[in-house]
Amino acid sequence: MSTGVWLIGARGSVAVTSMIGALAVRAGLAEPTGCVLESPELRGGSLPGIGELVFGGHDISSIPLDKKAAALAEVGIVPSRLAGAVRDALLEIEQDVLPLPVRDTQAEVAEAIGADLDRFRRRHHLERVVVINVSTTEPAPPPHPAHIDLDALRAALDGSDPVLPPSALAAYAALRAGCPYVDFTPSTGARLPALDAFARAQGLPYAGHDGKTGETLVKSVLAPMFALRNLRVRTWSGTNLLGGGDGANLAEPAANAAKSASKQRVLAETLGYVPQGATRIDFLEDLDDFKTAWDLITFEGFLGTRMRMEFTWHGCDSALAAPLILDLARLTAAAHRAGRTGPITELAFFFKDPLGQVPHALAEQWQALRDAVAAFDAGDTRR
Repeated sequence: MSTGVWLIGARGSVAVTSMIGALAVRAGLAEPTGCVLESPELRGGSLPGIGELVFGGHDISSIPLDKKAAALAEVGIVPSRLAGAVRDALLEIEQDVLPLPVRDTQAEVAEAIGADLDRFRRRHHLERVVVINVSTTEPAPPPHPAHIDLDALRAALDGSDPVLPPSALAAYAALRAGCPYVDFTPSTGARLPALDAFARAQGLPYAGHDGKTGETLVKSVLAPMFALRNLRVRTWSGTNLLGGGDGANLAEPAANAAKSASKQRVLAETLGYVPQGATRIDFLEDLDDFKTAWDLITFEGFLGTRMRMEFTWHGCDSALAAPLILDLARLTAAAHRAGRTGPITELAFFFKDPLGQVPHALAEQWQALRDAVAAFDAGDTRR
């Protein structure tokens, strides 16, 4: 049976690029370049194929998927020939991309989201549905007592005041509907004690946070190099310039702070200390979905000799993220099939700010991912 992929933010650049890519691969029009699970070492028998993925989702936007695809092609994010070739298939997916429900209470919103997920599952005779958040970054929420206790959360959701930020409400709704949840953003998602308890009670896995696609990917390779060579990193500063909807959203200070904190975590946890410097994120509308990052690293070697390293990263955010969305949908579906519950910490390879106590060095994360795929194949539910 097929696997459903329900995208929160389904009309955005990352979501539509993911759809176009999956449809093009399924039709034999494109290679799965960038899909980690297509590496020979990771092709597990428990993983659904890219062609078995069925897409739907919620969004507050009303732009048609084919129009969004044409816009992505116009700025060079996807090839025009592919956007045109999969247009009819996108029009079919359009029937399953719905407005985000609006109700009087968050409990009613969660119930409405769950009803949409159930209709999607039944309409396409899906074995399971994985919900993935690819919407814009939200600010960190203020603490609330209901975030700690599941019973208190259920009671609070019936009230008129919002208790959960949108990403966490989506996670609650997904878990309530029996669906695994993945947060590809640095937003709160399922990272609350009450939601962790809910996932375990429901027998469901979840994963996150913040897809590792560009500058932080490079950091996760370089930082272990300095640590292994016992070189002291004195400063590490970066400036990120990006356009598109995500860049516009990150112009808002609270969302920017949440994203920047996620990007910096890899340094402290890999080096064992925090070097001077920070990560700056600036919005440049003219860049569209492309981004540029400049990093300056100063370090100290033998006898205190001062040295420096600089790198520049140019990339297309959606083209980097989309294959990872397909990978995460397939891995989370396999984890669910294998009976995993709670956080899937072995998926740290994909995230800037992964769940659990996990290594931040990319090579170690890769090995953990390989072991996880083998465990899913064997039906191993151990963490």
